[in-house]
Amino acid sequence: MAAMKADGDILITLAVQFAIMALLAFGGANAVVPEMHRQAVELRGWMTEREFTDMFAMSQAAPGPNVMLVTLIGYHVAGVAGALVTTLAMCGPTSVLAGVLSRTWDRFKDAPWRITMHAGLVPISVGMVGATAIVLLTHVAVQSIAAGVIAAATAAVAYWTRLNPLWLMGAAGLAGLAGLV
Repeated sequence: MAAMKADGDILITLAVQFAIMALLAFGGANAVVPEMHRQAVELRGWMTEREFTDMFAMSQAAPGPNVMLVTLIGYHVAGVAGALVTTLAMCGPTSVLAGVLSRTWDRFKDAPWRITMHAGLVPISVGMVGATAIVLLTHVAVQSIAAGVIAAATAAVAYWTRLNPLWLMGAAGLAGLAGLV
């Protein structure tokens, strides 16, 4: 019976934490990856740095929405129930909120407060996604110098060229296959 209570406690913790993160995820789920990392690795010890980084990489490489990281974390922590709880907690509140607010947002498209709010949310969103990059790069670079160089080179090529990211992912995969990482 104690295992049931522990399982229920972990599911409640997952639901609450991911629902809160969902409401802060301006710019999508990637905007709150640093908080996911803090919760899963640093505060709760649910996984290692490497496991988190690997899950992030898998969620980005797989087709589909980038919110798949949430599902992988939930599955790692509490199996299928954890995957369902984290996914619903991350997607449910924001879906309802978006549905309710979209009518108001469209109705006031020329209102000064809406224009100001939109202008303020854009840099917040970019900053949060940038924080995600810093958190992940910090942990990738720690693994090896080669991994840090590959990450920096990939970021530079992605930033300064219009090369399709799939080519970069393929090159990184080949580097891993060759044993450079």
